[in-house]
Amino acid sequence: MINVIGIGQNRDNITLGALKAIEESDVIIGYKKYINQIEDLIEGKEIIKKGMGDEISRAEIAINKSKEGYTVALISSGDPGVFGMANVLYQIESKYDDVEIKVYPGVSSVNYSADLLGAPLNDFAAISLSNILTPLSEIEKKIEYSLKANLIIAIYNPISKTRKEPFRRFVKKVLEIKGEECLIGIVDSTYTPSKTSIVEIKDLTEDMVNMSCTLIVGNDLTYVQNGKLITPRGYVIRSDIHPFSREHYELFLNGDIAHGERRECDFYPCHYDGQYCDFCYCPFYPCGDSSTGGSWIKGKGVWNCKECTWIHTPEGVNALRAPFTEILEEVDDLKNKKKQLLKLRRACLLNNNPYDL
Repeated sequence: MINVIGIGQNRDNITLGALKAIEESDVIIGYKKYINQIEDLIEGKEIIKKGMGDEISRAEIAINKSKEGYTVALISSGDPGVFGMANVLYQIESKYDDVEIKVYPGVSSVNYSADLLGAPLNDFAAISLSNILTPLSEIEKKIEYSLKANLIIAIYNPISKTRKEPFRRFVKKVLEIKGEECLIGIVDSTYTPSKTSIVEIKDLTEDMVNMSCTLIVGNDLTYVQNGKLITPRGYVIRSDIHPFSREHYELFLNGDIAHGERRECDFYPCHYDGQYCDFCYCPFYPCGDSSTGGSWIKGKGVWNCKECTWIHTPEGVNALRAPFTEILEEVDDLKNKKKQLLKLRRACLLNNNPYDL
């Protein structure tokens, strides 16, 4: 039996299942740095430490020891299936007969880093910038399509003393596709506890990262809130329809709300000169999504739209108005169809098809 064990990013992340599997194993095999982290758990066992780059050798030794009748623990950092030893072992195992393998998951770097940074993950990709065995063109393609798909990206192995070109190409791709303000979370595990920081891609430099760093690349909706990196998921927050909002959308449904500016309004401009007033009262209120500038008024439970101007931009209004008109059949649909309306908001924000909801 070979137990492939992920020990997470540090001792606090080891699962109960992994601890039990280590206890039941006779032979412990792993990269010396990982073995050193669990030395107190493996006293009295046969310990085989190998260097970085000896993954194939570790897998072969584990298989041979298993065939001799021993229960083997093959140690991996993070999760064994995410750039870890499980992949290597299963590739080698196919040469042999009757090798029993059980994988014990661990906390991967992407999960560990994301939790330290806040809550940046939604749909995401994990990409290693190591080009030791992977062509640079393949790495670039993965980065490009992940960015274009608006995925959050976890970057593993970002840079080393001799391997800087992949990092430079990564930065170039993000700048080209996402622009200078794309948010990058950095978790540096050379520190104890790990050091975190958040920067815009235009400010990310080579001296800020190393091989022990994991980078989290935000998508078009990711924002910073109280020093934390957040990517909203789009939950529906129910609320009553404000009387002023009800009055506005009754006029809207009757065709009495003009398209564009309403300079005759006593309150114009409530946000900025040149704003469009089709959606004077936001039809998504409260969206609970700070990516466009809104925020909760602490202690009052009121959603403040003062800093959100997207709903009044010509681009935003032009994208929203036609599909919105098809969804809203009566004013109560602001509440009854809020999930569909929030999907419309998201589609327009991300320049997706507003009719394909």
